[in-house]
Amino acid sequence: MKNLFASWLDALLVFVPVTVGLELLHADPLVVFLCSGLSIIPLAGLLGRATEHLSSHVGAGIGGLLNASLGNAAELIIALAALRNGLHDVVKASLTGSILGNILLVLGAAMIAGGIKYERQKFNQTAAGMGASLLLLAAVGLIIPALFHLTAADRGAAIERELSFEIAVVLFAIYVLSLIFSLKTHRHVYAGEGHDPADLGETQWTRTKSVAVLSSVTVLIAIMSEILVEALEPAAHRLGMTQLFVGVILVALIGNAAEHSTAVMVALKNKMDLALGIAVGSSLQIALLIAPILVFASYLLGKPLDLIFTPFEVAAVTISVLIVGFVAMDGESHWMEGVMLVGVYTMLAIAFFFLPA
Repeated sequence: MKNLFASWLDALLVFVPVTVGLELLHADPLVVFLCSGLSIIPLAGLLGRATEHLSSHVGAGIGGLLNASLGNAAELIIALAALRNGLHDVVKASLTGSILGNILLVLGAAMIAGGIKYERQKFNQTAAGMGASLLLLAAVGLIIPALFHLTAADRGAAIERELSFEIAVVLFAIYVLSLIFSLKTHRHVYAGEGHDPADLGETQWTRTKSVAVLSSVTVLIAIMSEILVEALEPAAHRLGMTQLFVGVILVALIGNAAEHSTAVMVALKNKMDLALGIAVGSSLQIALLIAPILVFASYLLGKPLDLIFTPFEVAAVTISVLIVGFVAMDGESHWMEGVMLVGVYTMLAIAFFFLPA
């Protein structure tokens, strides 16, 4: 871990200038897409580290709010860039992919890594159950607009957008209330869920350094995301992939890079509470916070976004949420449960690849 910060900086020194240079030279969109994606991965990692270090300076309550607000900043910035370019399908696909990636791939990888080292790992059953329940609620928020579209599409697109907006308000309100529940009224239940840089073997950053890294990295992610999104359509065509697959799998993997590394590392330290909190908490932020914010932002941009996902996306999220609920039911995990989660993610990824455009 001591060399992790240096390795990320080395990656940035290589990929960021190369990507910007390629964009200025109007290089092959596929090369630009790959370089910008590789640039965002270490940037997302630095963003997560800076948020955690800053949280340790401001106390548990505000720290938890910072983690909630900035934990998925990379995904939000990428989605906003796609929204500005009118790529609504990519935006919704990236939301689906982030949810699936976190609760299946990230959590599964953490369980495998920790389970190989420890025969059985325990976690807070109450907190995990609450997270699973909120995930199921988030799935309902995706199901309702899709069902309305299938049964009452004749009401028109305007009504569907209004329905999506009002559901986004409800989801956002539930997220705010869940913060009050976990950070204030029932904070004792989540006592073991905090993010502490010491958990990852890191030296504490100063407040000034944390803010400086956070600010500069956010700007760089915004630049790289704009380049990534502009190259997305031609790159997807060159790769023979649909925008749905690129959004659900590739873009989501890029945005989730920080969660992958952090969850696996804390699981290796037998901190499955923290690993589960990272994976499930990140999915909840995507569904209950990032999705509503994108809906609200779409109206400010004059390009209203609805929450009508494809039937396969809705089914994939619902199935995944139910599986995670069963896995978290007993309050303990082992490596075979991780294999099952990663297996489900792999099967869904294959299916998304073969789905028609």
